[in-house]
Amino acid sequence: MKCYFLKYLCTSFKTNKSALNATINNLSFKSIYTDFLEITKARLAISVVFSSIAGFMLGISSIHSLDWMVLVKLAIGGYCMVGASNAFNQVIEKELDVLMDRTKNRPVPSNRMSPNNALTIAFLLTIIGVVLLYTINEKTAMFGAISIFIYTCIYTPLKTITPLSVFVGAFPGAIPFMLGWVAATGNFGIEAGILFLIQFFWQFPHFWAIGWFLYEDYEKAGFFMLPSGKKDNSTALQIILYTLWLIIASLLPVLGFTGQFFITKITAFIVLLLGLWMLFYAVKLYQTRTSKAARTLMLVSVSYITLLQLVYILDKFLR
Repeated sequence: MKCYFLKYLCTSFKTNKSALNATINNLSFKSIYTDFLEITKARLAISVVFSSIAGFMLGISSIHSLDWMVLVKLAIGGYCMVGASNAFNQVIEKELDVLMDRTKNRPVPSNRMSPNNALTIAFLLTIIGVVLLYTINEKTAMFGAISIFIYTCIYTPLKTITPLSVFVGAFPGAIPFMLGWVAATGNFGIEAGILFLIQFFWQFPHFWAIGWFLYEDYEKAGFFMLPSGKKDNSTALQIILYTLWLIIASLLPVLGFTGQFFITKITAFIVLLLGLWMLFYAVKLYQTRTSKAARTLMLVSVSYITLLQLVYILDKFLR
């Protein structure tokens, strides 16, 4: 009886130990996966990749000429480039991220991931991204590399120095849409330039809206995100102005001088309605000057750019 009891205890211990090890391994994998998504800002990266895919779809001559392998390389390479930029950014801003409620729980500032590990991930993603984009064509890889350089080496340091950082950051932010066109065609012409211009103007109302409703949090880290430095009429007016420029840029393809990228008059009317929708919330921010209005404008701006790209794509393949 005694031997049986001891045998039962040993068997039970081994079983529990195996279960515990499996749980620990599962938790470890889950935490690593979660930290990877956070260090690369997965949701942001996916939205950027969507812009590249939209540009790619606008660049191909027809749906029958769609090269799925190129599209997959663009998506993975694009994610790697955005993820690398975000990882570099979090290492550089580690001490500042600790000060803000929005960022203090990120992997690096919370010490769940060491800066060296984050840098290793950033460099690996950069190499993988550049190589994948280079296999598409040289120009695609070049623009991808330029995007990382500007975001990491110029935009990030400027955030604590001048509100012009948003202007500088608008350049890498505008590259993904036109990157898809360059990946599809191998050329940077007026078509890619128009795609760049649209997303360039979109950056300002979008990021100034973020800077508005997160003003107090950014202030803790000394970030200058609003053009006037304050949540005032001047900033609100500039948001309206750049929204107007965005609407104008989005309608340029209907005028007939934008090469292979053009839209019908019906589509132009839909694009105009989308622009007026966003302008309405920009004006509402000017009228109320509240964080709630700024947050709403930010959400509308995200919906706007996604819907605009989808409308362009539908116009291309349905007209």
